Amino acid sequence: MEIEIGTKGRSDGIVTEENTALAAGSGDLRVFATPHMIALMENAAMSSIARFLEEGQSSVGTLISVTHDAATPVGMKVWAESEVVAVEGRKVTFKLEAFDEAGKIGGGTHERFIISPDRFIQKVYNKLSSK
Repeated sequence: MEIEIGTKGRSDGIVTEENTALAAGSGDLRVFATPHMIALMENAAMSSIARFLEEGQSSVGTLISVTHDAATPVGMKVWAESEVVAVEGRKVTFKLEAFDEAGKIGGGTHERFIISPDRFIQKVYNKLSSK
């Protein structure tokens, strides 16, 4: 099945002590961490195209460019939305936005490649024998 331009995805969460900048080591404040916002965005993108993948396929993120424009406190709901904006062979490009209950907190673009997990993992672990 071919991935359709305009396909949308969403991933939801709650800001907890475990996903703050302080816990992630990306800052010293108890606010939603940028690395966790990025993971939420990637999850929205990954899950949105899963239904288009053939058995034995997966996708991996290869590029992400985002801004984190507003801080979110512990206890607030957060979510990310993705939209497929381009498909070029195995490369899928997404528009991303992240929100909390007060409004937009970030946005950007993301690229994922469709891969064969077995071949991908084999190639990765071949690195161990070449060191």
